[in-house]
Order: sequence, then structure tokens, then C-alpha cells
Amino acid sequence: MGRLARKGAAMAKLCTLSTLLSLLVPAHTTRSPDCGGILTPSGLSYLAEVSKPHAETVLRQDLMAPTVPDLFLGSPKPSRSQINSVKVAELSLSLIPDTGLRLSIDADLGITPAPSTTKVMRLSILADLHVEMNPEGNLELVTSACKPTVEEVQSTEETESKSSSSDVDKEINIDKICLEVSKLLLLPNEQLISLTAQFPITPSCQVQYLPLAAPMFSEQGITISLQTTFQVAGMAIPLPVSPVPFSMPEPASSSPSHLTLAFSEHFYTSLFFALETAGAFNMTIPSPLTTATMAQKITQMGSLFQEDLPVVLQAVVRSSPRVVLEEGKAALKLFLTIHVGAGSSAFQSFLSVNVDTSAGLLLSVTDTRMMISAAVIEDIELSLAASDVGPVPAALLEELFLPIIRKEVPAQMNVVLSEGIFLPHISSFTYTDVNVVIHKDYVLVPCNLELQARTGEQTTVG
Repeated sequence: MGRLARKGAAMAKLCTLSTLLSLLVPAHTTRSPDCGGILTPSGLSYLAEVSKPHAETVLRQDLMAPTVPDLFLGSPKPSRSQINSVKVAELSLSLIPDTGLRLSIDADLGITPAPSTTKVMRLSILADLHVEMNPEGNLELVTSACKPTVEEVQSTEETESKSSSSDVDKEINIDKICLEVSKLLLLPNEQLISLTAQFPITPSCQVQYLPLAAPMFSEQGITISLQTTFQVAGMAIPLPVSPVPFSMPEPASSSPSHLTLAFSEHFYTSLFFALETAGAFNMTIPSPLTTATMAQKITQMGSLFQEDLPVVLQAVVRSSPRVVLEEGKAALKLFLTIHVGAGSSAFQSFLSVNVDTSAGLLLSVTDTRMMISAAVIEDIELSLAASDVGPVPAALLEELFLPIIRKEVPAQMNVVLSEGIFLPHISSFTYTDVNVVIHKDYVLVPCNLELQARTGEQTTVG
């Protein structure tokens, strides 16, 4: 009961502290990116490829639905012409440096102007798109120019006049398509909004990625810079200030990957700072020691405890964790204070040890989450912080506690980290063919996009 009460009191203090900090230091004091991504031309080609079936579905709904009378102009009577098939032959996306994208669609329309004839008309749409950031901080795909044309490509009536294509052009209100041409892509604005959703890390800690500005368009791809924010107990927390401004690394000109994500060293330090703020690294560590066995090494233990009790270690973070990235290597520096006490119903600490450790971090990606795990502790330093049982030599501290700390601290950290952290992504897509490359000060994650099939929907590419 005593431990539960202390845990509840600690959580209440955490919530109060988070509230005060959020009032004193706004979470967005420093508007600088700590991660981002570059969508390459090959990634753009993949998005165009998987958008073809979607575009076909939208065009069928717009052009074949009898409940949309404004598609046909002229008299209020229903037109004799009827579109009975829509087939997207080509859909492509190309980059316009410094501006946006160019969308090109060619669709074949099967039209029956009279019971005895069938014509195939080619609907061509050429549209320029760009991305804006709205006042809510979400990205929006906007059409800046659109030019639709219709021409006849095939007819069952050999005597059909060439002017018939213009007749159909007048009958079909193809300009209506331009009003929502961006919806022909499999990237409607609802999915772009999903980029800024909150994702859980632990039950009390969430992460969110916020774009700082509209993406940049170049020949190498579309670059977006993001700022990570964390919420603990529902409150945004102020993060440590990055000592070095982060900018997206220049992409390789011939990258075969669809997308390259980049994460700064500060991103990982902020993640562990948020977890520390949430109390995720406060650990209760069981041990094989008892007060009697420790009394054999520390004589004053015998006068403090008359009965033999199990010894329990309680670890708290003494100073904020820090992640260090070097070429091919990531390490976590963790600064703990471990209180050693008798594990009775009321924890009674009689010894405190400062522990400075450095553990290697293993990074990988599963679906849209980065998996982080602590490997074995590489460096560890123990020093006496406080003692009710007299001086304890450093060698004896290591003898008593080092094996337990080496085993339990990484193990309990990995339980916290086991769910991974969601990476910036849009709904319906996941990451495949992932390669995690650690450089000095940042991590690159080249990967491919893969559209996920939804229940009851067809997502066949082609």
C-alpha cells in the first residue's frame, strides 16, 4: 500500500510539474526541425502507380453516376449520351522544382450516344498541384492549374464526323473534375492530416510530428521538415534545446528507395527525455541479496536490521538521458541513482548509489515503427551517494550491485521500449525494404512505400 500511495503521489507531482513547465516554457519555443523525409522521384512514381485504380473509381463515380445531373449541360432533359465505362490508361506524377507537382491522366471513356453506336473518347487531364500549410498546421494538396481535354479515339460508326468529339465535349461537364482533381490521387487531404496525428509510446506518453512549413520541391524529390513534440499525461513538455540546428541531408541523386527518413541525434535524446519525464525509467529491481548476506560485507547492517529481509533496488533518473550517434553506432548515456533498501511493506532505504552507464542502442524498423532496444552495458561507473551504514568502498559496491545492474537495467528498459515509436507516416501506407544507417549526429532510414490492403477494398496495382 505504501508503495502504491507513493506512486500515486509521484504521478500527481509529475502532472503538476508538467503543467507548470508547459506554462513557463512553451513547447514550441524553438521552431527548428529534428527530423523529416524526402520522397524521391521513384516514390512519386509508386504513388502514381497505386493511384490508378483509385482515380478510375473516382472518375466512374463522377462520370457514370446518373444522380449527378450537372455533368451534362444544355437542356434539362436527360442527355441521350451515356458513359458506360471508364478506364485509366495512364497516370503520372512529375516534379516541378520550386513549385510542386504535375499530374497527367489519360482515361478512355466508353460512350453510347445512341443504341446502335459506341464511341471511345480519350479524357486527358493535365493539372499542376502544390502543397500548402493551413492555419491549423496541416498540409493540404491544392490544384493551381487544370486543363482537361476530350477527343475521340474510336467509333463503331465509320461515317461519324470528327465534330462529334466537340459535341461530347459540350455535353460532358469535364470542368467539374478540375474542382477536386487532387482527389484522383491516393493522397487526399484526410491522409495528409494523418501525418500530424498523435501516436502512443507508453500509456502516458505520446509523440506528434508537426510540419514547420510547406514541403520543398526539387529535382531530387519532395523534402519535408518536421518538429517532434511529446505529451506526458496529456500535457506538451518543453524539450531540451538542440545544440546544433538540424537540416535534412542532401539526398542521393540516384536513390532507388521511395523515401528517405532522417532523424537527428536530438530527436532520440528528446524521446528518452520524454520517457524519463513520464517516469518510464523509474525501476524496481529485485536482487538475490538479503540484509543478512549484506551484513557479512557491511558490519553496520547487523545493527540496523535485526531480522533477515530481502534487499530491493529502486532506480530513478538523476539527470536527463542522452543519445550519442557516431558512424555505425548509437549509444544511450543513462544517469541513475539507485536506492538500496529492505524490501518489506514499507521500503526503507539505507544506501544510495549513483550509476552512470553507457549502453549500445540497436535500431530497426517494423511496419511504421522504429524499434529501439538497449544492448549490453558497455561502460558503467558506480559511486556512493548516501549511506546509513557507514562508508562503502567502490570495489564493494561493484561486487554487490554491478551484476544485478548490468542484467536488470537493460532488460527493464527494453520492456519500456518494446512497442517502438511510430515514425512519421500517412495512413494506408507502410514501410518495406528498410535500411537503418547511423551517421554522426543523425540517422537515415531509406525505405520503400507499400500500400496496405483494406478489408473489402481492392488495392491491386495496375
